[in-house]
Amino acid sequence: MPSGLVALLDDISVIAKAASASIDDVAVAAGRAGTKTAGVVIDDAAVTPSYVTGLSPARELPIIWKITKGSLRNKLIFLLPGALLLSEFLPQAITYLLIIGGAFLCYEGAEKVMEKLGFGKHGETLEDEITDPVAFENERVGGAIRTDFILSAEIMAIALAEVADESLVMRGAVLALVAVAVTVAVYGAVGLIVKLDDIGLNLTRRASTSAQAFGRFLLRFVPKLLTALSIIGTIAMLWVGGHIVVDSLHKLGWDGLYGPIHAAEHAVHEMAGAAGGVLGWLTATTLSAIFGLILGGIIALVLHKVLGVGEGEGH
Repeated sequence: MPSGLVALLDDISVIAKAASASIDDVAVAAGRAGTKTAGVVIDDAAVTPSYVTGLSPARELPIIWKITKGSLRNKLIFLLPGALLLSEFLPQAITYLLIIGGAFLCYEGAEKVMEKLGFGKHGETLEDEITDPVAFENERVGGAIRTDFILSAEIMAIALAEVADESLVMRGAVLALVAVAVTVAVYGAVGLIVKLDDIGLNLTRRASTSAQAFGRFLLRFVPKLLTALSIIGTIAMLWVGGHIVVDSLHKLGWDGLYGPIHAAEHAVHEMAGAAGGVLGWLTATTLSAIFGLILGGIIALVLHKVLGVGEGEGH
């Protein structure tokens, strides 16, 4: 009996060690995959605060929470099973889906640029009077979740590519961990950003002069930060979208864009010396963003001017 108990305990110990090793493997793989998604994550974090700009401060965190739940639903219920099925039975389709997603990001970014340049508005913007706050909030949340779906799809696809050689169970565990970690990080940061002005206002009411000074600084800083994030978000959409399309076309065997962009990146890298790495990356990023703007502009013109999508909606 004792020998049987000892054997059982030994088996349990082996199983526990194996489980611990598996958890470590998942964490390492998720960290590796997560780093590859950094560009899309920055895009997501930069874009999201715009969805609560102009709304009641009391509704900011509830709206962020709605978007967070929608993002988790996008990743865990729709994208995770879909990504695993595609990776198992139709891996070649992932590249085409990336092209569609990248083109959508280019379109979203280009449309924002076109609106700023006075080429018309499509949908309500911050300059419009909000006649129905509930409907407007629902529209904002719906738009954020739709954009998040594309960004989340890119995140999941990029992460999946990093663990394509792992087992199905490992791929699923890594994608689930990346999905939760990225969502918590992005929307936690967004929640903090959109409440910075409230924090500043609270600090101005403190007895401490240093707290009051910092509070006034935050109140001056937050509007500039939100404006900067809006610009960064638009640029990131064009950069990420353009890069995804160019890279995906390269994987399909067409280097008409990939070759010249990376040749320019390499040339700048060689000429710039110590700063070559940064300047080379900036060159490739700028060219990808320019391509994204051109592609997105073409899509927007076709949709709005040729097909009439979004035109005449009471702008």
